[in-house]
Amino acid sequence: MTDASARILQSLREGVPLVQCIINAVVINYTANALLAAGAAPVMADVPGEAAELAPNASALLINLGTPDDEQRRAMREAASAAHDAQTPWVLDPVGVGALTLRTDFARELLRLRPDVIRGNASEIRALAGEGSGGRGVDATDGVEAARSAVERLVAETGAVVAVSGPVDLIVGPTGEARVTGGDALLTRVTGGGCSLGAIVAAAVAVSDPFAGAVAAHELYAAASERAAQGDVGPGTFAVRFLDALDAVTTAELASR
Repeated sequence: MTDASARILQSLREGVPLVQCIINAVVINYTANALLAAGAAPVMADVPGEAAELAPNASALLINLGTPDDEQRRAMREAASAAHDAQTPWVLDPVGVGALTLRTDFARELLRLRPDVIRGNASEIRALAGEGSGGRGVDATDGVEAARSAVERLVAETGAVVAVSGPVDLIVGPTGEARVTGGDALLTRVTGGGCSLGAIVAAAVAVSDPFAGAVAAHELYAAASERAAQGDVGPGTFAVRFLDALDAVTTAELASR
């Protein structure tokens, strides 16, 4: 898989996929910068009408439930439906699902539009599958392996690849599974650390199949975070250095992991 991830990173940087993001207001700027640093082209189109118009022409779509107000939920429905009809690959990031009822019910509604990848922490994935009550706000209170039965249920019910972030990431699809080790804990202390991963997954899926793309995105994220954390680094410095690292990670680095 590391060789495949290297090839996907090269394809991403050469192809510059257009990634439509309907994402929470807290992380819009950081996520756009993360996509640019990785080699993709972000477009943050979340206005009803425009969202549906863009989705069939985008390379991939990310829907992130971080701040799902009424207008944004309308745009998400429209974009996910348009992406489904046009076979534009799309990623669902069920931020905070389980902890709050509105977004939990809405996330389950979106599952009917068949995301290609579902990416979240263990508590979000368990809650989405109806096996838990969610974490503490957007933070996980469950370990990755505790979400295994929920992952398998979501894969079986939706056909999606399900990626669970943690100290060791778990990625499971209809035909196989992988674990991605490495990374740095400072990612959990930066606003947008998880949300931007969803966007990078969408960029990778735009140039590959969903399983290989999800694995490649997690490998790139781990490698970049390790680069960014070298030396005496706090969360503020890490946030900036992580963007630099997303740009600096080479295909040879991924191939050698």
